[in-house]
Amino acid sequence: MEPITVVAATALVGAMATDGWQRARDGVVALWKRVHPERAGTVEAELEELREEVLALRAQQGGDSRAEEEGLAAEWEGRLARLLRRNAALEAELKRVVEEDLTPSLPQQERDRITSIDMRAYARDHGRNYQAAGDLHIDGGT
Repeated sequence: MEPITVVAATALVGAMATDGWQRARDGVVALWKRVHPERAGTVEAELEELREEVLALRAQQGGDSRAEEEGLAAEWEGRLARLLRRNAALEAELKRVVEEDLTPSLPQQERDRITSIDMRAYARDHGRNYQAAGDLHIDGGT
């Protein structure tokens, strides 16, 4: 999966229990309207159902429903990935939705969790590690 779909799906599920939910929902539904306008109403209804499920999970578990929410996010990650496969130009729009519609509604701790990257690497002997949180270009010259 593309990293943007992971972040978007996680932020989407996290935004469901916030005051910014309507804006978050509208941003995601707008993506479907661009690619599959005939499905946008169904996606909106499914998001509302999912929101009710997230709210119920949080109420039942005292707000500690991370494992269940990760499963729900994985489902939407797949849906978003399929949407991007059908229209690769939509990736920039998805990034905009994440930055402007989804992430701002999240509590700071949740924002940090989905937007931070923790990379660790260990090399032994003459080993080398190359890490990047984006494109990595290595010049093989001497």
